[in-house]
Amino acid sequence: MIVFRNVDYWIGENHILKDVSFSVPKGQTKVILGPSGSGKSTILRLLIGLVKPDSGAIFVDGEDITQVDEDRMQLIRRRMGMVFQQGALFDSMTVGENVGYSLLEHADHTEEQVEEAVRSYLRLVGLDDFLIDRMPDQLSGGMQRRVAIARALAAQDPDLILYDEPTTGLDPQSAERIIDLVLRLRDEHGKTAVLVTHDISDALEVANRITVLDQGSVVFEGAPAELVASRNPFIREFLAPFRKAMAVALRKLDTAPGGEHAPPTPPMGGNAL
Repeated sequence: MIVFRNVDYWIGENHILKDVSFSVPKGQTKVILGPSGSGKSTILRLLIGLVKPDSGAIFVDGEDITQVDEDRMQLIRRRMGMVFQQGALFDSMTVGENVGYSLLEHADHTEEQVEEAVRSYLRLVGLDDFLIDRMPDQLSGGMQRRVAIARALAAQDPDLILYDEPTTGLDPQSAERIIDLVLRLRDEHGKTAVLVTHDISDALEVANRITVLDQGSVVFEGAPAELVASRNPFIREFLAPFRKAMAVALRKLDTAPGGEHAPPTPPMGGNAL
């Protein structure tokens, strides 16, 4: 569904992305990892068409979005849902207005139909629909983040969801609910996703494949188990501070069915790090 092919992106003299290539099959979740400033969020900005690369191609369902005009990009964008960091809800609108504004803007629905749809999306993300008249500042951080996901889903029921640090700043229980929701949207509703995060345990839990960036270049591409088992010096150093979080995530994966998520056998002579 998504293909980045030899993408380069500059801001002035700063080479933000360097010959970046990866793909995301339909119905899978790609996680983008890397240190701060490595170019992770730029991937999302390129995908949603806010900026264009200086070279290379980006394909969405076979169409190179680097070659389309803004009118065409608007149509392609409707197949995407964006969950911004910290939720980015409109603080002057109610929960219902936040979730439903795109339905009123882009489709010929009555107010009653929009309200019914909003309540349905709130229930889908695990929220009681009586929250429809609350203001965002009356909700917890985790609830706000789930409202943001409901808003992204309400925008044309997108095939592709882009998550920018969806659990940042949340307590562990709220973060776990968000991760469970990301998994459910993939496994039960077939949503393709690209998720940018700095949280290693989140990455191991939700990813089908992981891409790691360092200074704008891809330094790793593979399944979660391959990341943990990597002997690449940069990967070992990058993962070292997260040993405890990784152990928790791997215990969760150990109870899941086998496949790409199955935890690796530690290499001979010590642990994987």
